[in-house]
Amino acid sequence: MTSTRTRVAAALTGGLVTLSLAACTSSATPEADGPSAAETAIGAVDLSGVCPATVVIQTDWNPQAEQGGLYQLLGPDPTIDADAKVVRGPLYAQGEPTGVDVEIRAGGPAIGFTPVPSQMYSDKDVLLGWVNTDESVQNSVALPTTAVMATFEKAPWMIMWDPATYPDVHEISDLADTDAFVRYFAGATWMSYLTGSGQLREDQIDGTYDGTPANFVAAQGKDAQQGFATDEPFVYENQLPSWNKPVDYQLIADTGYPLYAVALSVRTEDVTKQADCLKKLVPVVQQATVDYFADPTTANALVVKAVEEFNTGWVYDAAQAEDGTKQQIDLGIVANGPDGTLGSFEESRVQKILDIATPILTDAGTAPVEGLEASDLYTDEFLDPTIALP
Repeated sequence: MTSTRTRVAAALTGGLVTLSLAACTSSATPEADGPSAAETAIGAVDLSGVCPATVVIQTDWNPQAEQGGLYQLLGPDPTIDADAKVVRGPLYAQGEPTGVDVEIRAGGPAIGFTPVPSQMYSDKDVLLGWVNTDESVQNSVALPTTAVMATFEKAPWMIMWDPATYPDVHEISDLADTDAFVRYFAGATWMSYLTGSGQLREDQIDGTYDGTPANFVAAQGKDAQQGFATDEPFVYENQLPSWNKPVDYQLIADTGYPLYAVALSVRTEDVTKQADCLKKLVPVVQQATVDYFADPTTANALVVKAVEEFNTGWVYDAAQAEDGTKQQIDLGIVANGPDGTLGSFEESRVQKILDIATPILTDAGTAPVEGLEASDLYTDEFLDPTIALP
């Protein structure tokens, strides 16, 4: 059930860099670090005293536009630590310091591809992590997590194909009537769902996808491949000379697998232990997401600069960030919940993923904790119901 991103490479070493968003300049000297929360006046939202001095957020991949709402939390002088693969600085709420710092940590290659729930339990400094619904089900025995804000209304995962080769394929299930091999990262629960529901054939799936475009290009349009609707379609059409033409795709979310991808989550015990913090912090993240989509320029510049300085092999430029931001809105990936609140959950959707994933995970030897209920996997209690995208 991994959701590993593309263009994976081994992490390389780097230095400590401070980014000035106004000038987009950097320095390799620690002395150039931006101010800490203790050195800035607290604004309308005061998180000091209720939240950790540094709010640590663990993502599942390298910096990208999908993390824009998190990077919006950083003030004007964040520090890029290329060795640790983190970006840190005072945590801001609508342009004002909150009295604490925030640290956004890269995942994927930066943490040896450790799953986020495992990272959250091995490093208790992490307060919030990006966790998928089915991942939370899978880890409910030993590493229980509870989602406190839906990062995405729809998961950006998709399967793509060449429309010139398959003009009659309009959705994933149409591929079952073709000779296409469908490449994906082995272990994806959603693939077991697609084959189990008859939308793809067992004999046509190939779990050897390595995150690169080589096999897709070599097949000259014959094969299909997993990817992210916020990235690969743009890259393959505009930035991949060996392909340079459109692909078509369908979101996994539109096949009847409505999980909440990379929902902002805490260790389940922290729903109670960190309740005072979460009541103030989660609305700040909600509002930061709204602010990001109103003007993503500064956060996207920081994302691109962080990718450059981290130097893990992940390639991500300003054009990708701009398109990724646009696609999140255009495709309904980021949207208000049906109740009109940004970041809210629907229990029926969580229950559906629990119902689908339980037999799949049980067959795989990772059965969920006995008696697990949908309500154990999420809570809306910390959301501000008045915060929404326009």
